[in-house]
Amino acid sequence: MTLDKALVAAKLRRWEKYLSNYRLPMWEDIPDIGLYMEQIVTLLKGYLDYLPPELKEEQFISAATVNNYVRKKIMPEPIKKKYYRTHIAYLIMICSLKHCLSIPTLQTMIPMGLSEDELREIYNSYAKQHSRAAVYFTNQVRLAAADILDHEETTDISTENAEDLITAAAVISGFSRLFAEKMLLLDGKTIETGGDISLDR
Repeated sequence: MTLDKALVAAKLRRWEKYLSNYRLPMWEDIPDIGLYMEQIVTLLKGYLDYLPPELKEEQFISAATVNNYVRKKIMPEPIKKKYYRTHIAYLIMICSLKHCLSIPTLQTMIPMGLSEDELREIYNSYAKQHSRAAVYFTNQVRLAAADILDHEETTDISTENAEDLITAAAVISGFSRLFAEKMLLLDGKTIETGGDISLDR
């Protein structure tokens, strides 16, 4: 792999600036007027516009994927072929998490059958946490890429080149997914039923 350090540094700075201003819409900002499938796909592409331009050619959302989520009961069915705020909230969470969590894990995290008030609370909490996580993530990348970005701040995982940064990001991604899945497996468990908690291993 051959990566140009100046190009990587410039792209990191650009993405950091973009992510620092990027926000998912809050519940009250999501339209609740009943949108058709084509409108939903366009709306979601706008809401989830943090993908690099090089990856935007890949369809992360399409009519087929939305229909598949409905068929698999990951989200509620449309009402007379129209999608409302509740549908859009489900789709925003599903689409922003599907690349890092399995569908069964998503179903645990965002269960069906929620009241509108419960979904509003879950969604708003998710949108706020998404923003905080984006800020945390960009800060961690800046620290890990200290040598690439030519600044003094460093961390234990600071890398000297883009290849090491890519490796570290992939490993952290794997650990993050595993952590999220392990935490979701604790749903409904108690200290007595949650399995081994010994620190001896």
